[in-house]
Amino acid sequence: MAKQWGRSSGTREALLAAARDVFLAKGYGEATVADIVEVSGISVGSLYHHFGGKPGLFLSLWERFMRSQEERTHRAAKAAEGTVERFLAGARAYLEGSWEQRDVARLFLENDGPAEFTTLRRQRGWDWIGGNTKLLGLDGSRESHVLVVLLTTVMGEAGREVAVCESEEDAKVTINEVIRLVRRMLTTPDGVVRASS
Repeated sequence: MAKQWGRSSGTREALLAAARDVFLAKGYGEATVADIVEVSGISVGSLYHHFGGKPGLFLSLWERFMRSQEERTHRAAKAAEGTVERFLAGARAYLEGSWEQRDVARLFLENDGPAEFTTLRRQRGWDWIGGNTKLLGLDGSRESHVLVVLLTTVMGEAGREVAVCESEEDAKVTINEVIRLVRRMLTTPDGVVRASS
């Protein structure tokens, strides 16, 4: 049984790696199952068995990317002290992950994916807004909601900007500037979180 699980895991990883390479080279719309099968050396039947087709591969890659980003931001936020500092540490970790995984991040920034991708991405955004509200310890007021929606939108767009930077230096400058601006959005001149004052 362990051998079969190992083969199954290896097959999934080979298919995901091949799909990643093909999607990066051709884009989701132009990539075909035949391309992925050719690159992976795995049968069409195995691809459909493990992922149900090209959309399943794309969404699995996206989930893996998002999970790694969430783990990275959670670890960073947990290590920081203070509400604003936790948020900013998580934000920095997210942006650094967008640079480190820029090839895959760019893939998901395009509006080129399966039909259900837009819905899943929107739902993830609402989940992110809820998580940020909790992280910042904000109430359910309209002002708090507006602040968190703006912060979440800024971070999403900033991740896109970082992912398309042409150099590590440009990425660092962008990340530092985003963190500086977000800190200003979050606090009053005396350092109090805006929506909680």
